[in-house]
Amino acid sequence: MRERQREREREREREREREREREREREIERERERERERERERERERERERERETQSLKIRQSDKKV
Repeated sequence: MRERQREREREREREREREREREREREIERERERERERERERERERERERERETQSLKIRQSDKKV
């Protein structure tokens, strides 16, 4: 009887450990996703900067023509 009870308790503990492991994995995945989003934002910023430089260059070239 007590043996079965201990076995059930060990099984519950293993299940809790598996759940903690799944939660750690989910947190790692969320962090990866946040990093991917930060990288996308940096890329958008670089693109905006290139666009500003291009516009600035066009304006300077236009001024030279006049």
